[in-house]
Amino acid sequence: MSALFDRVSALHRAGHAGEPPVLFGDQRLEGITEFRPAAVLAAITDRQDDPGFLLLHRPSNMRAHPGQIAFPGGKIDAGESPEEAALREAWEELGIRERDVRVIGAGDVYKTHSGYEITPVLAVVPPDIEINPNPTEVAQWFEAPASFVLDPANHDLQFVEWENAMRAYYQIQWREHCIWGVTAALLVNLSRRLQWHD
Repeated sequence: MSALFDRVSALHRAGHAGEPPVLFGDQRLEGITEFRPAAVLAAITDRQDDPGFLLLHRPSNMRAHPGQIAFPGGKIDAGESPEEAALREAWEELGIRERDVRVIGAGDVYKTHSGYEITPVLAVVPPDIEINPNPTEVAQWFEAPASFVLDPANHDLQFVEWENAMRAYYQIQWREHCIWGVTAALLVNLSRRLQWHD
């Protein structure tokens, strides 16, 4: 067991044991009754001083979410658990081997206006893990410090007009990387569950 794995596991257990925090949700779910299950791998590198989340930029020519920042992930296939789907997608997109991933547990499901319900799977990976990105799905990958992206002070609430109403979304700016939309929302909710900075 690593110290980071033990710490994050304890935060995850504590965060899911008591009263749930106020979680952020997509405000554009009106009329959507069916959702397709999906999962992402929220992998934290096991660095003693500055662990970070592995994130990727989608290629600009992708049909869905071009250029956006995301966790590795995708649709859950028939018969798969969220954990199995997240591990499979991490292998397909970043070449992360299942044996290098220590799964901690699932986070809160996030429903999107595009009709998905996304389960983030929290895990720890080695600090020197070998990454082999699939160029058809990954334009660039990077590691963002958990201490930064899980800090509520860096969660910038924004508003946009959508279907004649103002809708809220979060944005997290780390260096040149603008994390927003679903990925930012997942990080905001993980932050509220884990209470990383308490």
